[in-house]
Amino acid sequence: MPRRQPLPRLWLMTDERLGEGLWRALERLPKGSGVVFRHYGLSSGDRRKLFERVRKVAQRRRLLLLAANGLRADGGHGGRGRGFRSASAHSLRELKTAERAGARLIFLSPAFATRSHPGGRTLGPVRFGLIARHARVPVIALGGVDARRARRLPHRYGWAGIDAWSD
Repeated sequence: MPRRQPLPRLWLMTDERLGEGLWRALERLPKGSGVVFRHYGLSSGDRRKLFERVRKVAQRRRLLLLAANGLRADGGHGGRGRGFRSASAHSLRELKTAERAGARLIFLSPAFATRSHPGGRTLGPVRFGLIARHARVPVIALGGVDARRARRLPHRYGWAGIDAWSD
């Protein structure tokens, strides 16, 4: 990641349920946004092939690309490693653990009800804000977030979505 590039406030989290809608979602992202490539359910060969296609789109559209599980991208998502790292957190304890592990960006979730975890407990705008204000790194809202719901969050944090970019 270039040193002077500001961190994106808008993100796409990829996964298998996007299917061919992945390409439309990548094109809908504003230039300078971010992508976290996941697709955990694919075989390593299929995952690598898909990642290379996503990387070409990300380069063309000037999207910051983070990848889980060791693929070469602008940075990594989850775990430990060198270079720029992001992490997911669901509580203040997890947020602080991610910061201690070196995360420079935290995806805090689930901010709202989400199809990814139907019926799961959500943070809601108030609890999200109470947790996020303790962060020493930028926080991105994840989970049921779209442009309309993001306006309900305090302090205008950035947001990430899956369905928000594919619908």
